[in-house]
Amino acid sequence: MALSIEQKKAVVAEVAEVANKALAAVAAEYRGLTVEEMTQLRALARKDGVFLKVAKNTLVRRAVEGTDYECMQGSLSGPLLFAFSLEDPGAAARLVKGYAKDHDNLIAKLVAVGGELYDASELERLASLPTYDQAIAMLMGVMMAPIEKFVRALAEPHTKLVRTVAAVRNAKQAA
Repeated sequence: MALSIEQKKAVVAEVAEVANKALAAVAAEYRGLTVEEMTQLRALARKDGVFLKVAKNTLVRRAVEGTDYECMQGSLSGPLLFAFSLEDPGAAARLVKGYAKDHDNLIAKLVAVGGELYDASELERLASLPTYDQAIAMLMGVMMAPIEKFVRALAEPHTKLVRTVAAVRNAKQAA
């Protein structure tokens, strides 16, 4: 069933609003996926904070005008689903990559981050970006390393003194 003009305007407005807030976008060909598989993919997307939309390429072209994802306009062809990462830049890439492992019919076609269009082979790199919590943990580890080394350096003379006194004690007890 064809969409009316009002429905098309609503789709364009919805995708444009999401594209303005998104951190990254992935377009993937979904030809051959069943309705049940698409439902599972949508459920995973909701859980991961990814906006997933299947829309006509002409509508998406209009929606991404004036956004960071305008670079995707020339490459939109075929049946595509669009995944926009809203909370974590790598979320959409992880979703598509993870789901494509079990479903060969889902094939990443385009990856866009920060106004730059990348080849689908860059999906792996984007998917390997740490989540917010992982990045904070890595930052905390880096920040704590100098402090830990400083504390160990301060404790080392006392430790050496105790070992020396213990060695002298053991030597006197043996004699």
